[in-house]
Amino acid sequence: MIRRLVPLFVALGIVVAFAWTLVFLYKKSEARPIVYSTLRAEKRDIVKKTVAPGALVPRREVVIKPRVSGVIEKLYVEPGHYVKERALLAKIRIIPNMVSVNQAESALRAAQISFETSKKELERFTRLRSQNLVAETDFAAQDLLYKLRREELEAAESNLELVRVGASKKSGQVSNLVYSTVEGMVLEIPVKEGGSVIEANNFNEGTTIAAIADMNDMIFQGRVDESEVGRLKEGMPVSISVGALGEERFEGALEYIAPKGVAKEGTIEFEVRAAVKLKPNTFVRANYSANADIILDRKDGVVAVNESGVGYDKGKPFVEVETAPQVFERRAVALGVSDGIFVEVKSGIDARTPIKKQESEAAAPAAGMQGRRSR
Repeated sequence: MIRRLVPLFVALGIVVAFAWTLVFLYKKSEARPIVYSTLRAEKRDIVKKTVAPGALVPRREVVIKPRVSGVIEKLYVEPGHYVKERALLAKIRIIPNMVSVNQAESALRAAQISFETSKKELERFTRLRSQNLVAETDFAAQDLLYKLRREELEAAESNLELVRVGASKKSGQVSNLVYSTVEGMVLEIPVKEGGSVIEANNFNEGTTIAAIADMNDMIFQGRVDESEVGRLKEGMPVSISVGALGEERFEGALEYIAPKGVAKEGTIEFEVRAAVKLKPNTFVRANYSANADIILDRKDGVVAVNESGVGYDKGKPFVEVETAPQVFERRAVALGVSDGIFVEVKSGIDARTPIKKQESEAAAPAAGMQGRRSR
C-alpha cells in the first residue's frame, strides 16, 4: 500500500514545486513602483567666485647688501627682530685685496711726493713774497696748489685705511658696518658669523646680509588660469583663507592683473595681486600659503535650488514641481547666478517648493554643463 503511495507523493511534490516556481517568477517580473527623490527650493546667498592659489607676502621687501667684501665678524640682529632705519645689522672684517692695497699704497706715496714738493715751493714763494719779489696772484696760486696737494694726501691716507680695515679715522668714513636702509621686521639672515660676503657692484649682485619688510602691509600674490582671467577686473572683492590659520579669513580687493601670462605645466597662468586687510592681534608670517576667492558676482537672500533639480529641454531650463505625492508638473524657470552647486531661480517657483531631482541621463549632462558655465 505504501509503495503505491510513494509515486503519488513524488508527483504531488513536483507539481507543488513547479507551481511555486511559477508564482516566484511572476512576482519577480512585476514592475516595482518608481519612487523619485525630491528636494526643495530655498532662500540663500549665492556667491559666484573663482579660486586663485598663492601666498601672503609683504608688499615691500628690501634686501641689504654690503659695500665691501670680507668676513662677517659680528651679527647684531636675528630673524623676527624689529629694526629702525639706520639700525646696525652687521660688522664685516675686511680681508684686504693685495692688488687694491698696492694701488692704494702707490697712490699714497705719489700724494706724499706731490705734497712735499708743493710744500717746499710754498716756502720758497713765502720768502720771495717777504722780499716783494713775487706777485700776489702767483703766491695765491702756489698756496692753492699746496692746499690741494694736502687734501690729496689726506684722501690717499683715508683710502688706504678703508682698503685695509674698512674705516678711516680722519674722514670718519666706515664701510665695514652694514646698516638697515628701511624700518621693518627682519625676515631672514642668510649669512653666519665667519662666513664670507661679496660687495655689490656693477658685475656682482653681492651677498645678502638681511631681508627686511613691513609686515603691516601685506598683499596676496597668486595666479589664475587663462580661462578665468578674462572675467577679472581690478577692484573686485577678494576673500582670502590661510591654511596655517585655520578658519581665519581676510578681506581684500584685487589691485593687479598681469598683462602677460606664463606657461606652467602645459597651461598659461596670469599673476594677480590683492591688497589684504589684516586683523588686529593676528600675526601673519611672510609666504603663508593661501587661497583667494575672487568674487565675480553675489546675490543675497534669493530663491535658489540645487542644480541637480534643474533639467534642460533644447537648452531651456525647467524643473518638475511635485503637485501631489510622486506626481510632478514641469515648469519653465529663469536662472541667474550659480556657485556651481546652487543656482538662483529668478522666476517659475517660490521658496520651499518641492521639486523632483533630475536623475535621467539626459538631464545630468545638461546640469553638468550649466554648472561649468556658472562656476
